[in-house]
Amino acid sequence: MKCRPGCGACCIAPSISSPIPGMLQGKIAGARCIQLDAQNHCRLFGQSSRPTVCRSYTADPHTCGNSREEALQTLVALEIATSA
Repeated sequence: MKCRPGCGACCIAPSISSPIPGMLQGKIAGARCIQLDAQNHCRLFGQSSRPTVCRSYTADPHTCGNSREEALQTLVALEIATSA
């Protein structure tokens, strides 16, 4: 599955503990990544400065669902389940 254009759910819902350019402490769950542009596209996509955790993420139907809203709900639920 390819990423849904303009979704950005994976750049908002999860926490990221590794440094991100412009967010050296990473980001908390629910915070919008500073590298996410107004159209919800990653400014670092395809660049070596993109964090490994972001490069390793691959879209899949279970996680992404049928819409951006479903993706956000699923990723929030996963974040809650794995942070307990």
